[in-house]
Amino acid sequence: MGGDPLDLPVRVDLLEEPATLAINGGTPVRNRPFPAWPCFDKADEAAVLAALRSGRWGSRPSDGFGNEFATSLAKFQGARRAIATANGTVALEVALKAVGVMPLDEVIVPAYTFIATATAVLALGAIPIFADLDPETYTIDPQDAARRVTSHTRAIVPVHLAGQPADMDGIMAVARTHGLRVVEDAAQAIGASWRGKGVGTIGDIGTFSFQSSKNLNAGEGGAITTDDEALADMAWSLANCGRVPGGAWYHHDITGSNYRMTEIQASLLLSQLARLPGQFARREQSARVLDDGFRSIPGLAPQARPTAITGHAHHLYVLRYDPKGFGGRPRRWFIDAMRAEGIPCSPGYEVPLHRMPGVIAARRTWIDLALRTGRRVLVSDDPDEVGLRVTDRASREEGIWFSQSLLLGEDDDMVDVVEAARRIRAWCNYSGPSFPLPPQRGRD
Repeated sequence: MGGDPLDLPVRVDLLEEPATLAINGGTPVRNRPFPAWPCFDKADEAAVLAALRSGRWGSRPSDGFGNEFATSLAKFQGARRAIATANGTVALEVALKAVGVMPLDEVIVPAYTFIATATAVLALGAIPIFADLDPETYTIDPQDAARRVTSHTRAIVPVHLAGQPADMDGIMAVARTHGLRVVEDAAQAIGASWRGKGVGTIGDIGTFSFQSSKNLNAGEGGAITTDDEALADMAWSLANCGRVPGGAWYHHDITGSNYRMTEIQASLLLSQLARLPGQFARREQSARVLDDGFRSIPGLAPQARPTAITGHAHHLYVLRYDPKGFGGRPRRWFIDAMRAEGIPCSPGYEVPLHRMPGVIAARRTWIDLALRTGRRVLVSDDPDEVGLRVTDRASREEGIWFSQSLLLGEDDDMVDVVEAARRIRAWCNYSGPSFPLPPQRGRD
């Protein structure tokens, strides 16, 4: 992967005057909603009622719905062990601590991700080091990550963005070369796989989120997966107040915390997990329809999909937008035009983590402490000097997201999405004598 966006023509003259866009008062392509989220039915109600009526709402790790869910998740994802947690953020914290990340260690992460990927590092007193993206996949670039390794680097966190596995061949090669631990952030990627192996089982340890927007959700919740028994026991203990697996309830070998999932969350997730394979297949089919359609529209490029990806969770459908294909109009204008046509979409992460004020401030605290210890810190605190050219472009100009619930629609619904984009491009590139100059609405 690599290279800059396609060098597209600014306009292509069209002979037939296109339809007036909805943003300018025309009739929208679509006036009916896409599937609602979350999805639930009588089976989910029965599952929650079973937990409610059990009289035991707080999980005990050795039995109950929480234990059953962890076992089912491990089987679903192809892991030896899984540990259920309160949410995906604490799952990341526990996983990082389990692999040995200590205060003032450096951990390489992408900046085009949810803030928890960085704050989990910061919560341990460690320093997130931001690596750039592959320009075609928007997942972490292993070569750029390798350039940022120092003698203080302890781990690397590839994020499986939008449900698409990161380049795990490249990541694991970097880890082996430099002796790093790999913590997979699979918050958006339940069910995804790389060369037939489930994400969260390729590196040392992986984490998942079951927050409201996720493909598998109980409002909140998280999990840790690993094939390493020692890491699994350590993560289990850290999430269970330092208890020992199989040990007495009031015996604590280490200092942990209470990050357990509730029984009601676990019961709902078990029920939701039963329908996930069917939803996974539906999203995959929808993504294929969108891929075929968008590839025919100059100025729009779907997230590239390497052949090593054997399962894409499609938590999001990601497009790369090039204004040259739309008469130079910025991404915000295109998004507004799509929404007017009845197609919900968003710019996604508009402020990457290396420019996020809260992250910058917390990171500076640990960098200053490292400097006071006499350590040389080879990292700039100036976002413009970090060198994340692709990340900045994705955030400011290119990235467009469609939600996973939109992908639960049928093929005809996906045709509407493509048709809206095609209509907008036709309007932008028409040069007939009666066509007025369009307003330059919206700015990124």
